Amino acid sequence: MCTAITYKTKSFYIGRTLDYDFSYKEEITITPRNYPFHFREMGTVEKHYAMIGIAHIENDYPLYYDAINERGLGMIGLNFVGNAEYKFEDKNKDNIAPFEFIPWILSQCSSVEEAKYILKRINITKIRFNDNLPIAELHWLIADKNEAITVEAVKDGVKIYNNPAGALTNNPPFNEQMFQLNNYMNLSAKAPQNNFCKKLPLKTYSQGMGALGLPGDLSSESRFARVVFTKMNSVSGDSEAESVGQFFHILGTVNQTKGCCDTGNENYEITIYTSCCNADKCIYYYTTYENHQITSVDMYKENINGSSLICYPLISEEQIKNQN
Repeated sequence: MCTAITYKTKSFYIGRTLDYDFSYKEEITITPRNYPFHFREMGTVEKHYAMIGIAHIENDYPLYYDAINERGLGMIGLNFVGNAEYKFEDKNKDNIAPFEFIPWILSQCSSVEEAKYILKRINITKIRFNDNLPIAELHWLIADKNEAITVEAVKDGVKIYNNPAGALTNNPPFNEQMFQLNNYMNLSAKAPQNNFCKKLPLKTYSQGMGALGLPGDLSSESRFARVVFTKMNSVSGDSEAESVGQFFHILGTVNQTKGCCDTGNENYEITIYTSCCNADKCIYYYTTYENHQITSVDMYKENINGSSLICYPLISEEQIKNQN
């Protein structure tokens, strides 16, 4: 399972945790402006916005999990198993397979507003990349510095929701995730008042009791409530180091530890990587389960006018700085 958020200080940031029990050997991947995207039903796009994100490369094609483009638009796909439903081809719409959806939007849209216009014609199709890879059941967070939306392909068609929380987890559908936040209206970063009974001498007995009742389990709905509460109450400086550091602290509240989510056959779901993207500067920061040191890749240090993918394997060995 996964968690995605947006964050804004002087710059706009978007990122996620990827929680799963195995890896496809994903890499930091830069797609330059002249890499040809061959879409299954929509032809070839030869020139487009450059983008950087994490992808599994299959037959020289970037299967993006998440990415940002050079115009500051970000997009993240998260598992939506049991609710995602894709359709057959519709000749009256833009037919895009799930694995093409992120490149389709980020290659041509510079803002959420432009993405909304494109999404009016979208039909997400049940087309597999190849016989070796299953169709990923996903929903998506799309965001820029001004707004965020959630896109879900379900039985009733493609749904687009405004996302004022700037966050997304997995199930249930996004409108239900937001509705469940009503259950936590009483939470606060401040110490609580005695509303239980004024006749009883009730008092706080430790710090942090304002958040008493905030769920701590690993379910999607609990992670959504926890990360939204943390993000909305977060206070940080606006320098790059302070902003990025705070971003990782926020997502740290939903990290998964090996052993706590048993998926059977001695497999355990873990936070394979955590990312934080400065969408204004196109810098991709990440940590992995084995490596807590923040690593960055700057898209503008590469040739973004090229035509070949530029990939960096994730650094997965722990990096420890010895102080003495």
